[in-house]
Amino acid sequence: MKAWTLAALGGAVVMTLGVLASAGLAQPQAAGGGGQALFSTKCATCHDMGLDRAPETAALRRLTAANILTALNGVMAPQAYGLSDADKQAIATFLTTPAAAAGGRGGGRGGAPAVQTVDTSCTSNPAITPGKSDWIGAGGVATGHRYQANPGIRPADVPKLKVKWAFSLVQGNSQPTVIGDWMWISGSGRIYALDPKTGCVRWRAEGIAARNTPAPVRSTVSPSGWMLVIGERSRVIKALDAASGRQLWASAVIEEHRSAGITGSPIIAGDKVFVPTTSGEESAGAAENYACCNFRGSLVALSLTDGKILWKTPVITEPLRPIRTNRAGVTLQGPAGAAIWSQPTVDLKRGLVYVATGDSYTEAPTKGADAIVAIEMATGHIRWSTQVTENDNYIVNCNRGRTTDNCPKPLGPDYDFGASPILFDIGGGKSVVLSGQKSGMTYGMDADTGRLLWSQRVGGGGALGGVEWGMSADGTRLYATNSDILRLQDDILRPLGQNVFAEQPSQEAKPGITALNPKTGRILWHVDAPKDPCRPLTSSRVPRGACINAQSAAPAVMPGVVFSGTSDGWFRAYDAGTGRIVWKFSTTAQTYATTNGVPAQPGGGVDGNGPTIAAGMVFVTSGFDGSATYGSTGTGMNVLLAFSVDGK
Repeated sequence: MKAWTLAALGGAVVMTLGVLASAGLAQPQAAGGGGQALFSTKCATCHDMGLDRAPETAALRRLTAANILTALNGVMAPQAYGLSDADKQAIATFLTTPAAAAGGRGGGRGGAPAVQTVDTSCTSNPAITPGKSDWIGAGGVATGHRYQANPGIRPADVPKLKVKWAFSLVQGNSQPTVIGDWMWISGSGRIYALDPKTGCVRWRAEGIAARNTPAPVRSTVSPSGWMLVIGERSRVIKALDAASGRQLWASAVIEEHRSAGITGSPIIAGDKVFVPTTSGEESAGAAENYACCNFRGSLVALSLTDGKILWKTPVITEPLRPIRTNRAGVTLQGPAGAAIWSQPTVDLKRGLVYVATGDSYTEAPTKGADAIVAIEMATGHIRWSTQVTENDNYIVNCNRGRTTDNCPKPLGPDYDFGASPILFDIGGGKSVVLSGQKSGMTYGMDADTGRLLWSQRVGGGGALGGVEWGMSADGTRLYATNSDILRLQDDILRPLGQNVFAEQPSQEAKPGITALNPKTGRILWHVDAPKDPCRPLTSSRVPRGACINAQSAAPAVMPGVVFSGTSDGWFRAYDAGTGRIVWKFSTTAQTYATTNGVPAQPGGGVDGNGPTIAAGMVFVTSGFDGSATYGSTGTGMNVLLAFSVDGK
């Protein structure tokens, strides 16, 4: 998938730090020297050259020291194996002090201090009271539709949307979730509770390294009557009182693999919390002294009351076995992989949870990778599993003419799923599970059996291509956005004679949004991503000034209108019936005086997290740059923008 060069998704640096060099994976080794020397031996091999999806050194310097330490102790722990705490601190200090700008390689901000924010506290905090226009979790509803049935805004008013307030966030934040007069958003070691009408801060909790969307739920365990559940990068699930931020419980570590993490948001159904696991072993596996690979994506069910682990189901069911010995004398193993990058989807009628899985890390055959899997909520038993791409065997640094002896044979195209499934009722007691893949393909499967009903291409596809982050659906149509960002970058680099990402040439890049019939997969309309002007954005891949209009962020829909952003910073509203653009806003054309004290916060790319629609307002984050390392604001900060009619 995105490896851990972006995150999908858990801990700010999970999405940003990427692939470190592979020295020291087999045995702990004494590390010595200052931060620059350690970075040179441990990290520079990948980051100074920007190999695969590893962001260049300049991008790392836009992080805070805490971000870098979180990654070295979490997602990049295999690559940091053998480093002492002092060594890790030295690397973080080297990257985040002004001296790094003068003495290091790669350019960039040179480790300028992170932008300091000052919270504006709310004068009062009302009780949490649900309304008709709430947006729960990343998908808005448990079925994953990303649909707001009661938006509190009419389609005719959408062209009048203006920014009401803005809020600065350290890069790597989640999508906001809203109940009544409360909003919660996580990222970069903090969780904020905000007033969605004004952007003032109700409370802030520190020291929680996560960027998945917090899940709010009623609970008698919580003094306020409302609980907030979040998955930490450390593979621990925590429950907080939603009205105060006070911790209620913390689970045991749900996955012991040292490369594992949590990027997909938890989802709650009944008395259980369902949490997907993912992994950075796709990166670690490239080192020839690493016994690639043995991580297996799984769904974990926990008790909502106390966080006790009830069951854990790996989606790869074939036994682990030796494969071959590589030229370093290390025995490789498999099958492995099938990380679950996105939030699961709940089917209360059938008692199922659906997950979408990532690629395989080895050539050992498995049916669990690149699949949609239905798991029984009560038992963890796999009801059905439908694979759409066989032999999609992939680890990083196995493309663009580079190879290690750990590269799977054959090597797959990296077509895994990064988007949550959608459960869609088609009448007559039947439902279809809708999914979108990085191949540029969309699928409909029978919810009862997993039988493939239809497939339809909406984009060129490839690594970081196709349906990257998500889709949405109303009661009539499925809306799929298409990225193809590496192909778009290749189109810029190739004429300059620069190294490209060797995207598959069989399909041209086709960024845009497509509406489909969920029952048949028939395309109802398609709109290419417009090539509107954009402010030059920070990138470690392409020349500054390039406008790349990948449409990889998840969309959101309300009756009559679909909202979707592009990586060049544009945010648009489309007529749901025709695809006609009814409103657009450039998040990069201005700066913002944020409610938490940043006087000139810039915007950036709209990517990753999709919009949230709630209570007559639309919310979106700007500045995410992900594994494609395009769209950063250049400050290490994102901005959460809140739109209302006429900005009132």
